Amino acid sequence: MTKQELVTKMQDAGAFVPGKKVRLHFGDEGAILLDGQANQVTEDAESPADTTIKVNWNDWQAMAAGQLDGMTAFMTGKLKVEGDMSNAMQLQGVLAKLR
Repeated sequence: MTKQELVTKMQDAGAFVPGKKVRLHFGDEGAILLDGQANQVTEDAESPADTTIKVNWNDWQAMAAGQLDGMTAFMTGKLKVEGDMSNAMQLQGVLAKLR
């Protein structure tokens, strides 16, 4: 799956945290913004977010496929959270919408 396909799939699934802006930053692959205020998913890497989740693209793909648990990824350092941790805790629900 490409990042653009992910954006489209997440937009169609309504995969965002209501009322919050959460950025998924994939390093060299860029970033996407789950904008729960505007109810949209975009490739916006610049505007402010309540929470930024840093994870490499391959680990994100494994999480989206259910092969890597988000908490395990966090505990092993594969996933880093900047900002409001409670938004990151809702990531499992966001991922569930993709399956």
